[in-house]
Amino acid sequence: MAKETTIRMWRRALILILMMAAGLCLVVFNLIRLQLVDGEELKKAAIDQSLQPTALTAERGTIYDCSGTKILAQSASVWTVALEPAYIEEEDKKVLARGLAEILDMEEADVLALAQKKTYFTYVKKKVETAVKDEILEFLEENNISRGVQLIEDYKRYYPYGNFMGPVLGFTGADNQGLSGLEYQYDTELSGTAGRLVTAKNAVGTDMPFQYEQRVEAEDGYDLVLTIDEGIQHFLEEALEEGIENFEVANGACAVAMNVKTGAILGLATKGDYDPNDPWTITDADVIKEIEALPEDEQDAATSAALQKQWRNKAVSDTYYPGSVFKMCTGSMAMEEGIVSEETTFTCNHSYVVEGTGGQHINCWAYGHGTETFVEGLCNSCNPFFVHLGESLGPNLFYKYFEAFGFTQKTGIDLPGEANTIYYTADQLNPMELATESFGQNFSITPIHMLAAACSIANGGYLVQPHVVDHMVDEDGNIVMTADTSYKRQVISSDTSERMIKILQTNATIGTAKNGYIAGYRVCGKTGTSQKILEDQLDTSKKHYIASYCGFAPADDPEVALLVYYDEPNPNINYYGSAVAGPTFVKCMEQILPYLGIERKYTEEELEKIDTTAPSVTGEKVEDAKKTVEDAGLTVKVKGDGDTVLEQIPAFGEAVPQEGTIVLYTDEESQKETVTVPDLTGMSLSAANQTAVDSGIQIRVTGAALTSNNPVSQTQDIAEGTEVRPGTVVTVAFIEVDQVA
Repeated sequence: MAKETTIRMWRRALILILMMAAGLCLVVFNLIRLQLVDGEELKKAAIDQSLQPTALTAERGTIYDCSGTKILAQSASVWTVALEPAYIEEEDKKVLARGLAEILDMEEADVLALAQKKTYFTYVKKKVETAVKDEILEFLEENNISRGVQLIEDYKRYYPYGNFMGPVLGFTGADNQGLSGLEYQYDTELSGTAGRLVTAKNAVGTDMPFQYEQRVEAEDGYDLVLTIDEGIQHFLEEALEEGIENFEVANGACAVAMNVKTGAILGLATKGDYDPNDPWTITDADVIKEIEALPEDEQDAATSAALQKQWRNKAVSDTYYPGSVFKMCTGSMAMEEGIVSEETTFTCNHSYVVEGTGGQHINCWAYGHGTETFVEGLCNSCNPFFVHLGESLGPNLFYKYFEAFGFTQKTGIDLPGEANTIYYTADQLNPMELATESFGQNFSITPIHMLAAACSIANGGYLVQPHVVDHMVDEDGNIVMTADTSYKRQVISSDTSERMIKILQTNATIGTAKNGYIAGYRVCGKTGTSQKILEDQLDTSKKHYIASYCGFAPADDPEVALLVYYDEPNPNINYYGSAVAGPTFVKCMEQILPYLGIERKYTEEELEKIDTTAPSVTGEKVEDAKKTVEDAGLTVKVKGDGDTVLEQIPAFGEAVPQEGTIVLYTDEESQKETVTVPDLTGMSLSAANQTAVDSGIQIRVTGAALTSNNPVSQTQDIAEGTEVRPGTVVTVAFIEVDQVA
């Protein structure tokens, strides 16, 4: 019996020993696995668990105009307010919650809930202005709260000029990411690289010494220096706003100025637009009313659509039929191929039957120009002549040049949302499509496409690369990127370019583009009036047109090209490119060219008509002043009984019409006198002059008044009913009313 008991005990002992051995082997195995196999991974996990990373925001790059000094978009410091609950004394939590809630305009209960969280770090509010940060610091000092609140520097985007250049600059989102315009296009370059502050925390979230604690500084984004000149941009935007108001333009407008030799965009204005400081607000009051009138369940979608529309850059994202402006391209094709010369004749009988269409015809806007040379045909903007040229070229040659001018691909301008063009390939160009495309209808391009093509005609035949950014600069001032201004290809020869320049100059002087004439600057120009066929089909209550003017100057060495484009001017007022876009072209170019230092060169005929400038006579004795003014070929009117000139109208250096008047004010009473500006529109030159004289003012004229035999005044720069000083000069723009292309 005892022997059996002993055997059982030994068995139990053996089993126990084996179990202990197995357990020990398992422990040893796990120790080996944890230390040698998984050791590095577990060590890394432990470190990661104890580390608390904080992002250090990089400052977004600044956007400058071409001068490199005028700031168009910049980032300024704002602050993120965060709490460190583990550091906040229990008795301070309610005080802190009450104070922060009041300063940050939050609910006290919400802040208190954050302060009581069992975490080391929690955000309270972002994008807090510096003044608010200072108020928080003052509150903490007053209440002896030294720990538990972090104020982390961040950045917020500002646009100093408001809605100026809005669609070009674009805007950023809540996290400083670019959402539109240049901000989106160059988001990576502008954003820079965020830094990191890595600290070690214990189980309750408080600091503990750690050998890997480190700070990686953020790398600020690159600055952009644009090709756009802030002054030229202002000229374009102001002129567009005036044109939209004068012609009740329904669907916005754009104007683009480009250096013809480099493709640099000097100004790009789009109206309507928005303020990138507040891009989510609809700026058009009429659109707001329309949305508010909709059922509530439709308003969100309508608001989204309205915002998308106001953010669009029409010059880049909208396509249109270029209309008769395109005739400069068709004419260049035909000249390059030797199909036509300046003296080639064609007879326009108003209607032209297109070959191969079974009798379909194209009408001229006029009742028939009769026999005309090619120069006269372009100056008359004669559709049948250009249909004839298109037929002579044929679909293959026409498409070859159409492609060479860049119309089959995006221009590649460095702005987002560039639209694809809509066109027929050579195989698709049946006789009627070829006929209509020859004078700028039945295909869609962007305004940037048309302007780039015009530049190639102006610069000797080379297609340029349109671009808005000239170069990028890092935070140390080093240039890290410069725009490529090399030509894409040669489209036409320099000979064809020179000949077409002369024809377009003639057109801007005596042809259908004469409403864009500027004395002394030898402008080249072509007008366009294109019909929006699809819109006409969708809305039969009226006709929908685009009025445009495209030109460049000076003719002897072109520097600047400008395209002006109005989308749906009121047809009851006027919708022709010459009448609607021509005056805007003049107003812009009259400012741009002298601003760039391009000197006027007057002909003798122009010298007889152009304005002079007022001499300086303020402070002189009346008799001496009268002699000075009369010696300048001007008339004098003296107001008051004083013997010294206290003020003169127009002031020294201001424009005065030939044989105009300088009014001299000699006492304080005379300086109070005013007259009322009359309505000077819709008149002949002589009638407008007489009306001005009768009202005690004088006018200077622009546009077709200097070249036309029958000009009519269209706009004035000082509104009817305005009270002004006697002798004030009002600028009146004249057009040739029978020029409709």
